[in-house]
Amino acid sequence: MNRWHIVFLAILIAGGGWVWLSQVPATANDEAERSPQPAVGYPAPDFTLTALDGETYTLSELRGTPVVLNFWATWCDPCRREMPALQATAEQYAGRALILGVDQGEPEHIVAPFVEEYGVTFPILMDTNLAVGNLYNLRGMPTTYFIDAGGVIRHLWAGEMNRITLAEGIEKIR
Repeated sequence: MNRWHIVFLAILIAGGGWVWLSQVPATANDEAERSPQPAVGYPAPDFTLTALDGETYTLSELRGTPVVLNFWATWCDPCRREMPALQATAEQYAGRALILGVDQGEPEHIVAPFVEEYGVTFPILMDTNLAVGNLYNLRGMPTTYFIDAGGVIRHLWAGEMNRITLAEGIEKIR
């Protein structure tokens, strides 16, 4: 064996050792170990809000059901335009995914007539003090989080959606 074979063999062994020592631990990507934050691949931050109809919703209690979490407001034109698509999607996926609208900072006397006018039947949660919007680092509206049945955010959409973008997002969490 000549000296180039020995050098090659030494490099091969050293390289293999380096790859083995620098591998990511198996638990590094374990989603259950990640702390909740509003980012794709992380558990959705938990919250409790009261809906327009008086029912209370806690996100963690909805585990087992895929959730579409849509942040909106009545004064937001793109939010108004996407509301019929959200309603149609809520009807289409009833029992397979839950759409939750989270109104940002408006009083009930403003939101209730809007919901009635648009024929919205999915739950509208009232984030009157913007605590949940702040928890989710909301920067604009509409913003929608697609959360799988395990409570992990799988997709995020900033801006107006239509039925196609909603269906694509729901497919990522079913």
